[in-house]
Amino acid sequence: MTCLAAGIACCVNSLSGCQSVWIPTKRPRWRNSILIGRSKGVAAYNAKEALEWGTTGAGLRATGIGFDVRKWRPYSGYENFDFEIPTGGGISDCYTRVMLKVEELRQSLRILQQCLDNMPEGPFKADHPLTTPPPKERTLQHIETLITHFLQVSWGPVMPANESFQMVEATKGINSYY
Repeated sequence: MTCLAAGIACCVNSLSGCQSVWIPTKRPRWRNSILIGRSKGVAAYNAKEALEWGTTGAGLRATGIGFDVRKWRPYSGYENFDFEIPTGGGISDCYTRVMLKVEELRQSLRILQQCLDNMPEGPFKADHPLTTPPPKERTLQHIETLITHFLQVSWGPVMPANESFQMVEATKGINSYY
């Protein structure tokens, strides 16, 4: 078994453990009356307030607005995955946001399972000098490869002059990069 195959097998075992053992065994704790009493109604706001404040991510989805950049403007192959956007019931409070994050965890496991199920055979890294470091054997045998690798690590890849803006769905909402 290759190192990659062993790594994938480990991922599959971990995913099945999370889906069948970890999440179901934690579920009774989320219905604990002390947790509910201390978190329901705490830091609550509605959809109108969330939009006025520029709230994104789980904080916005807990108000019932199903906005997720991965569905609205897919990037990095998210359009190829089948997953749901969990939403709350209209008021975003601490308890609702936590429960939403738990459901997002379940959806993330679902996406990871689809990645593993559809992973193609063969190399998994691009053999392009601007994006992937060369194999160590090549840098030790060819001076040109060693110099190129040194420049890529020192200065970073040389990109054509241009501007770009990208939004990604992060753990606490939308991250924007210019």
